[in-house]
Amino acid sequence: MRLRVEFTTEPFDLDEAPAHAVVAREVVQGAALDAVDVGPFGNTAEGGADAVLTTVDALLRASLAAGATRVSLQVSVIGDADAEGGR
Repeated sequence: MRLRVEFTTEPFDLDEAPAHAVVAREVVQGAALDAVDVGPFGNTAEGGADAVLTTVDALLRASLAAGATRVSLQVSVIGDADAEGGR
């Protein structure tokens, strides 16, 4: 099964990325995921279910420890890895 996670961390700072946002992005960018897109107001990542769920756990723990007061996320099933040639 393939999953997509979309997430944001708060509080926002329009002048510079807060520590919790930087940490969350570093976790996602360093994970074993197939696709990662980070942006100023939202981030997405895709991969196998185990990789995405492990990454979600790590990003929640790291961003909350770095000062996030809210983490909004959505996880969606986007396909079955076996049906897509093992991706």
